[in-house]
Amino acid sequence: MAYVTVRISKNNSIEKKRKLVKAMTDALVSILDTKSESIIVNIEEVEREDWAVGGVLHYDKNNNKREDRDERKNW
Repeated sequence: MAYVTVRISKNNSIEKKRKLVKAMTDALVSILDTKSESIIVNIEEVEREDWAVGGVLHYDKNNNKREDRDERKNW
């Protein structure tokens, strides 16, 4: 049996989640040589303001890009 937890940002569609769970299950079945019924996939959704890369909140990184684009449009 395998129990896998995946953390993804919020706002992904149910269809994307279905594809993710299917792909992960298929990969684990192949690699572990087991049945799909033995694979448990848990999806944890994380707010973009609750994680960071390189010391910068993902929320701030994306908002700064939007602000930069908006400023360029005003030139």
